[in-house]
Amino acid sequence: MSQDRSAAAPTPFPWLIIIAGCAIALLSFGPRSAMGFFQLPMLADTGWDRTTFGLAMAIQNLFWGLGQPIFGAIADRFGTWRVLALSSVLYSSGLVIMANADSPTWLHIGGGVLVGLGIASASFGIVLAAFARNVAPEQRSLAFGFGTAAGSAGMFVFAPLSQGLIDALGWSDALVWLGMLMLVIPLLAIPLRGNASSGSQKQTDVEQSIGTALREALGHKSYVLLISGFFVCGFQVAFITAHFPAYLRDINIADSYAVLSLALIGFFNIIGSLASGVIGQRHSKPMFLVWIYLSRSVAVTAFLLLPQTETSVIVFAIVMGLLWLSTVPPTNALVAIMFGTRHLGMLGGVVFFSHQVGSFLGVWLGGYLYDVFGTYDPVWWLGVALGLFAAIVHWPIREQPVDRPALVPAE
Repeated sequence: MSQDRSAAAPTPFPWLIIIAGCAIALLSFGPRSAMGFFQLPMLADTGWDRTTFGLAMAIQNLFWGLGQPIFGAIADRFGTWRVLALSSVLYSSGLVIMANADSPTWLHIGGGVLVGLGIASASFGIVLAAFARNVAPEQRSLAFGFGTAAGSAGMFVFAPLSQGLIDALGWSDALVWLGMLMLVIPLLAIPLRGNASSGSQKQTDVEQSIGTALREALGHKSYVLLISGFFVCGFQVAFITAHFPAYLRDINIADSYAVLSLALIGFFNIIGSLASGVIGQRHSKPMFLVWIYLSRSVAVTAFLLLPQTETSVIVFAIVMGLLWLSTVPPTNALVAIMFGTRHLGMLGGVVFFSHQVGSFLGVWLGGYLYDVFGTYDPVWWLGVALGLFAAIVHWPIREQPVDRPALVPAE
């Protein structure tokens, strides 16, 4: 009887793993969320145009997406710590090369390829997969909310920090200091050691090869719809991250409001991410995602059509902050529900790759269409239309495990 009671006892919440993962999420998300502050001073010194900078940030987002499933699969098999240690080297090197770039090519290699791979190997997919292996299924949505909120805190912390470093040291030295800070990641990652076979949860997932897992997932309608919808999240948030400071200057809003607005997005993103984790535990995750995307489209429409003032910028930042990364906990939780944790790093990475394809287009089109039309309005309105599309495709998603009656042992 005592053994039965022990087996039924709730799994302790692994606070050390959660805290370490949250610290890494804060660091990895911080510098990339502040890239918009570097655009105008860098272009003023180098003479490059916004398309050049926008392409670098687009490449960064694309390689972030390309690397995510690869590094996720490596972490699933060989361990999270090894991937996070590699991340610190890639991330730091990329920022230093970006700081010293004397041509667009080096900007694209450093700030684009290397920083993108550095983010990919320390991003949500890596950290949240480690969380999923060490918390009970009924705790995952909340744990994912903590991890996502920490990434949001990175935006809140690094917006004023980056602008302060730029003001004090110049944009180039500021990037070098941010690069040095990334070398702390391997120390923080020590509690996250282990791979997909070493978590605390009972392993009921079928032993599949990577190819079999991918074929199963890509043949599952709800998973494909989830991939399609997450593309929109990337398009919307990456465009705002990279171009919002420049947009505010174009509409004659003081530069201080760019710092304030991104900091507010980061702060309210913390609240939104935590709330998302709680809501996702209690209500339908697909329907919650429907409302998030609809709300984003309404918020952007109101911001564009109403008078644009300092007050409207602050209100927009608060609303978008609440909606910013609130998509991440329910999206990752749905992948875990559908397929388990055996290949969660990789399968979550595939979903995130779609997010980063959207990010690539949002950032690149932001710069390209601005240089063509002299305004960001076409990209804003495209984001509104895509938000409506995302709401539609999330509606039919089914929140249940994939049908494997012959493969998965009964509980």
